[in-house]
Amino acid sequence: MCGRYGFVPGENFYNRFEIHNRLDNLEPHYNIAPGQLVPVITRSSPNQVILMKWGLIPHWAKDPRIGYKMINARAETLNEKPTFKYSLKNHRCLIPTSGFYEWKHIGEDKIPFYIRLKGKDMFAFAGLYDIWKDAEGYPLKTFTIITTSPNEFMSTIHHRMPVILTEEAEDIWLDQSLTDIDKLLALLTPTTAEMESIKVSKLVNNPNNDSPEIIKPVKD
Repeated sequence: MCGRYGFVPGENFYNRFEIHNRLDNLEPHYNIAPGQLVPVITRSSPNQVILMKWGLIPHWAKDPRIGYKMINARAETLNEKPTFKYSLKNHRCLIPTSGFYEWKHIGEDKIPFYIRLKGKDMFAFAGLYDIWKDAEGYPLKTFTIITTSPNEFMSTIHHRMPVILTEEAEDIWLDQSLTDIDKLLALLTPTTAEMESIKVSKLVNNPNNDSPEIIKPVKD
């Protein structure tokens, strides 16, 4: 699964993703956790970035707490589960990131690693979103990160990984005119990009910790 990630936008963020609007106070976050409001990219002629809550709440849900069970969606079953099938067709998005965390079991311990693409300050996960309304009709946009089987690099750390799209695939994924589900699902494969991992401290275990200290390497 992908249960924690970071995003440091940098000066090139808006150009990198061809975003035409601007968010006020777009700040770096080193330890994003489920339930938080974070930047998500959608295409609405043209691309735009909006804040969404991590943990997808389907538009038909009666209890919004279901979102905490929907932080990830398995690529292999997206088109089979009603929770995700609607969003796969209608509400695809990109989740910008600088890297993500995974915990490796070593003996009885769980060691956190920060994982990123070599030479890339930013990249994007494939995601889905939906719009849920409360009893007063107030809309809440929420999202989930799609996961897949691990590539060779990730298989030494965990049995799942987030879907990391190429820049070409990002454009296809956001194309709302595309209705060929098989073509969309074909994008959701383990990345072939070169990756690296950094052993970090257990500060990341607490989502209240959100500073550059989180991604500093620690010695064995």
